[in-house]
Amino acid sequence: MKLLITGASGFVGKYVVAEGLRRGHEIKAVVRPQTDVTRIPWHDHDCLELVRIDLRQQAELTAALAGVDGVIHLAAVKSGDFYDQFAGTVMATESLLAAMKTAAVSRLIAISTFSVYEYQQKRAHSLLDEDSPLVTAERVVNRDEYSQTKLIQEQLYREFEEEGGKVTILRPGMIYGREYLWHALLGAEFGSVLLQIGTRGTLPLSYVENCAEAMIITAESEAAIGQTLNIVDDHLPTQGKYTQELKKRHPAPKLYYCPWVVMKSIAGFGWWINQTFLKGGAKMPGIVVPAKLHGRFKPLRYTNQRAKTVLNWQPKYSFTESLDRSCGDGELLKV
Repeated sequence: MKLLITGASGFVGKYVVAEGLRRGHEIKAVVRPQTDVTRIPWHDHDCLELVRIDLRQQAELTAALAGVDGVIHLAAVKSGDFYDQFAGTVMATESLLAAMKTAAVSRLIAISTFSVYEYQQKRAHSLLDEDSPLVTAERVVNRDEYSQTKLIQEQLYREFEEEGGKVTILRPGMIYGREYLWHALLGAEFGSVLLQIGTRGTLPLSYVENCAEAMIITAESEAAIGQTLNIVDDHLPTQGKYTQELKKRHPAPKLYYCPWVVMKSIAGFGWWINQTFLKGGAKMPGIVVPAKLHGRFKPLRYTNQRAKTVLNWQPKYSFTESLDRSCGDGELLKV
């Protein structure tokens, strides 16, 4: 197959390109015009074509899609204000989908996120799976900009599907790996200090190499068309177990601990004060905004059974193997 992969030089994209090349595909790797890819081991691979374009340039995208069998759309913006993220996530996706229609490319592996789910209304320790409700447009305004723009992006995918697109939506959990180990589901950062919120909640983790393999298998799979699949690993660790094992292998920030129930109560009281007496006018830190707090730290259960069944996929690396690979010296991106 010939696959076009957006966000190819990003944290996840680098591994997806490498996995695609390992599995014998031709890859068109979309990167920003100014990106230096010379340090990525696959940059000069014989089956790789670098495509240096801004995703909002529809005409250039249409030309790049010539001869392509499918698209894995990873590119998104996770920082900046709403308008920055809207431009980099929503507008870029609109441009890509329009170019795909013009180029008559219908196969799309659309990478979404667990951030589109509704958390505040779920019971603690209940199961979050593909049938769980998404956050509504009315409630998502209390979440971060990433959740808001990814929810709009999913709506664009659904519209593309209704118009004849062969779409699979993948929702990975927290993707972690060598470049991203002390991640946002562990706690809130304050300079060099990490306030760890809870220790017993299960983490919806997806090791980056496992996740990359699932994305390429999805592109190869006819059975995946029309499906929405959550991508998480087997035998998921708790927050405490993850932190304990990571500290053995990797330098740790200064850690302080706050139980989930205590933080939930603090956030609820702060929200009530803000809404009741300040008419919502106070700008509150994310961890004391209940909708954001629940989205990151509420203890829930997770499953990858649907993805394993539909894709005939098995996460290759266990939790301890994933940490060992992330903290080791071996080259992970060599093809």
